[in-house]
Amino acid sequence: MKHALPVTREADFAAWYQSVITEADLAEESGVRGCMVIRPWGYGIWERIQRLLDDRIKATGHENCYFPLFIPLSYFEKEAEHVEGFAKEMAVVTHHRLVSDGKGGLTPDPTAKLEEPLVVRPTSETVIGTAFSRWVQSWRDLPVLINQWANVVRWEMRTRMFLRTSEFLWQEGHTAHATADEAREETLRMLEVYREFSETCLAVHVLTGEKPENERFPGAVATYSIEAMMQDGKALQAGTSHFLGTNFAHAQNIRFQNAAGELEFANTTSWGVSTRMVGAVIMVHGDDDGLRVPPAIAPWQVVIVPMLRDQPEDAAIVDYCRSLQKDLAGLTALGEPVRALLDLKPAKAATKRWGWVKKGAPVVIEVGGRDVAGGNVSVILRTDLYQDGGKLKSTVMPRGELIDTLAQALEDAQSGLLTQSTEALRARVTPVDDWAGVEAHFAEGVKNPGWVDVRWAKPTGAALDHVVERLKSLKLTIRNAPMGQTHSDSGPCVFTGEPAVERVLIGRAY
Repeated sequence: MKHALPVTREADFAAWYQSVITEADLAEESGVRGCMVIRPWGYGIWERIQRLLDDRIKATGHENCYFPLFIPLSYFEKEAEHVEGFAKEMAVVTHHRLVSDGKGGLTPDPTAKLEEPLVVRPTSETVIGTAFSRWVQSWRDLPVLINQWANVVRWEMRTRMFLRTSEFLWQEGHTAHATADEAREETLRMLEVYREFSETCLAVHVLTGEKPENERFPGAVATYSIEAMMQDGKALQAGTSHFLGTNFAHAQNIRFQNAAGELEFANTTSWGVSTRMVGAVIMVHGDDDGLRVPPAIAPWQVVIVPMLRDQPEDAAIVDYCRSLQKDLAGLTALGEPVRALLDLKPAKAATKRWGWVKKGAPVVIEVGGRDVAGGNVSVILRTDLYQDGGKLKSTVMPRGELIDTLAQALEDAQSGLLTQSTEALRARVTPVDDWAGVEAHFAEGVKNPGWVDVRWAKPTGAALDHVVERLKSLKLTIRNAPMGQTHSDSGPCVFTGEPAVERVLIGRAY
């Protein structure tokens, strides 16, 4: 059967992913390696993500603010582990003016060298910590709960649109607390916000858990993540939440006077998700005809395509479509008014239809002269695209029936995508009892192996380094130790042979 994309997932998953981005008008190259132009449909999805997640962040008591893009290098140098973790990815500004090089080009003016280099924000712990040291003086000033939506720069060597780019968009939350218990509670609260958001809005099933020591955020005491499985079996870290303890408080001098009049260091957290979530939506829900956007995050949930032929009846078709758009916009689905677009661009109806199929609009409605005469519409559901035999499934129904059933159709599409994501992940996590089993599971030639679930003794130091090297030999990483597990299996760790204390997930990752 012929599909809308030039390459299938089965033939070349990486090329398919790039094809979806191109054919769905999500993003394009910018001229700077690792940086992308996010086109309106792609940015519209990100705006929906922002809107829905921002509501959840504010509902937990956080306020939005903004901090500068440029951070003095000395701020990073105060936190040695942090700067070491990001040193290879930092973009640095050293001059503030350009001059002619005498050959028709430009060069930094040697007289305009900055007294102190400025780092282009890779993350904001250091600059926000410095602000916290000014804001927090007493226990009455705590907790501080803030969030910012911003762009960050991490100079990646190997880039892929939305998944790993030199510049990306994200939100980063930062908080300060009087006690470690409060900060840990905050860390896990926001992890749960991410889990609920991913599953409710993105329809992407994730597993929450703690990262191993070697995968912690630089300077953190503990890092937690939500991990999603892509259709090729690889893992995507879709969000992280970090308990920073007093590490950054010591470096940035975030101290407060407690109720007894004694000085203490605050406990801090940070947490964030990024435009990487758009990549997750593509690789979890996309098919060989393009993207399938969950209705909750679709910029337009319904697209009406009038079938015009430069005939006198065209005006009546457009009027019918405008009236239909108004009726649909008065409906409510997934807790919000339905978002309906009337596509009047001067292109053939079939071209527009397949354009919206590739973009993943949940519902495409076509209206021609016969539909107007009969009071009908022709409905295409993106999650139910073909009839048996491979023919496009376009259902003719009375206009009133569409209005009566549309909200439920959108909710069914949303829940159906989550069900597919959940079943796909659960079916591809395999318990393995020893290292030989891990090697066999990920042996060369095994296609889409998914993840394995193994016993883990939480080794540290040289023992952990040895584990990391063994995993690297198979291009594997530990994703996380899933939350909520009750350890009743006293078998040996697959790496060390020591008694296991928990189970971890292992897989290949983006």
